[in-house]
Amino acid sequence: MFVDRVTIEVEAGRGGDGCVSFRREKFVPRGGPDGGDGGDGGSIVVVAEPGVDSLAALVHRKHWRAGRGQAGSGSQRHGASADDLTIRVPPGTIVLDAVHGLVLKDLAQPGDRVTAARGGKGGKGNTRFKSATNQAPREHTPGDDGESRQLTFELKLIADVGLVGMPNAGKSTLLSRVSRARPEIADYPFTTKSPNLGIVGLDLERSFVMADIPGLIEGAHAGVGLGHEFLRHVERTRVLVHLVEPMPADESDPVENYQAIRRELVEYGHGLAERPEIVAVSKSELPGAAAVRDRLAAATGREVLSFSSVTGQSLDRLLQSAHAQLHADRQAT
Repeated sequence: MFVDRVTIEVEAGRGGDGCVSFRREKFVPRGGPDGGDGGDGGSIVVVAEPGVDSLAALVHRKHWRAGRGQAGSGSQRHGASADDLTIRVPPGTIVLDAVHGLVLKDLAQPGDRVTAARGGKGGKGNTRFKSATNQAPREHTPGDDGESRQLTFELKLIADVGLVGMPNAGKSTLLSRVSRARPEIADYPFTTKSPNLGIVGLDLERSFVMADIPGLIEGAHAGVGLGHEFLRHVERTRVLVHLVEPMPADESDPVENYQAIRRELVEYGHGLAERPEIVAVSKSELPGAAAVRDRLAAATGREVLSFSSVTGQSLDRLLQSAHAQLHADRQAT
């Protein structure tokens, strides 16, 4: 199950109480105070870990609590501090304070981490209060409470190349053909219900990550269809490959379909409309695909590619173009 947004409650551990104790040993008069400090409570730490590709593990556990620190004891023995509780999320996850809407950390890279809730400090034992004028103190302090808060995790997939286009434009088929990803494929719209990632290898030294972004239709930026759920995943892609179906099942015009998706990217913002884009007509084995390509080229004033995931025609050219555009974008930044 792919999950890209979830809210949980976290509570760091309370610190252990300080101890009130006095040394009592035979032949040791006036032993004095020997109460130890309490241990610190565990913190809640969120870590971006490679290999984790969804927030699904957090769906069925809404409350996360770290351990408490142990109380101090006599003979100046300090209580043990509790271990931190680690929550593992995919790279590309944004951690927000759900109440105030503040971004705590954008865990964009593997290994990035943030302490979302700090554990309470341990209390002081009565040894800490000994002085020349207070040689038998009975003061001590309790451990501090740990922080608690509501967290929202929002995943934005990290991909080099993002596939966009109307439903049934051939995005999933292309991804399955050029990578080991196995998205659901069928001849009806909205087959794909969640983004899919695949690694495209051109040769031993060149590869890139491609993402199939589903659910984009006219009005997606305003919540129509599934697109408003997944447009955020396009934000981290460096290059867009815009697929256009030459013969849509609903008999809509391919050129108008292309322009409709472009308007959605503009309306959504976040710089998507300025992202480097490769326009390609899919399903080139169908009659009329070449004419659609020429119409798109005339309407956009740019080169338009065509390919077939079924026959493999011009697939290599499409991938080489995507890699070249990706390399140019990396060099520019």
